Amino acid sequence: MKLLLHTCCAPCLIYPAQQLKKQGFQVTGFFYNPNIYPPEEYQKRRMGVVALSGADKIEVIFPEYIPSEFLSAVGEEKTRPKRCLLCWSLRLARTAQFAKENKFYGFSTTLLVSPYQDQEAIKKIGREISEKEGIFFHDEDFRPGFKKAHEQARAKGIYCQNYCGCMYSISR
Repeated sequence: MKLLLHTCCAPCLIYPAQQLKKQGFQVTGFFYNPNIYPPEEYQKRRMGVVALSGADKIEVIFPEYIPSEFLSAVGEEKTRPKRCLLCWSLRLARTAQFAKENKFYGFSTTLLVSPYQDQEAIKKIGREISEKEGIFFHDEDFRPGFKKAHEQARAKGIYCQNYCGCMYSISR
């Protein structure tokens, strides 16, 4: 079964991709992150995903980087957690739409590996989008693999960022 995996960065891709493959899914990454700021940071994360996907033989789709999509989605909302909810909704909706249009069985997200993200909110958003789009959402808790995956990324020389990505989270 083909599963489209929204991918936020290379370190967070490692464990979910491994787990999903073990479960029999044919995993394709989807690096849709218009929230990442500045553009140089986007490129660092993109190159990390390119390096990992080549080494681990994971196909990854790279939609066009259009930061204005993030800014339009969050509007004037600059505070957590409301801004984050809007950002997650944007990225998961786009992932689900792409998955549906391209005949994937379902979708998921590497955001579910991070201990820094609101798991329940992400799962709720994913389920709502799943219902709306009529496509399966895989809502597995990947957090048990977070630390080891980040250690693997560092060992491979893959870039590990220190903030979630948006301009409002840089100084956290």
